[in-house]
Amino acid sequence: MPSAPSLGEFEQLVLLAILRLGVDAYGVTIAGELERRAGRRVSRGALYTTLERLETKGLVRWRISAGTRERGGLPRRCYAVSPRGVATLRAAREVLQRMWKGLDDVLKESTS
Repeated sequence: MPSAPSLGEFEQLVLLAILRLGVDAYGVTIAGELERRAGRRVSRGALYTTLERLETKGLVRWRISAGTRERGGLPRRCYAVSPRGVATLRAAREVLQRMWKGLDDVLKESTS
């Protein structure tokens, strides 16, 4: 199996938002989740560019949902994290945990 692709911070946040939202992960809800949980307001352009990049890396998949009355019958593109995306997130978390390990005292001293 090829090595996991590298992830930027924003890519990680987008993947985590999609995981949290489950079947309701589409552009507007992903942006809302990023604002609520990460305090990040994002433009549609930045979000959709990132979603396309994650799809190219094989980390997300999408499907077209049925149209709803609220949307005038227009369908949505709903996103899901692929198994490779989950594995890549796990690997990124492990790297960050190794980097953070043992730094609590150093950081505490730096702010004193």
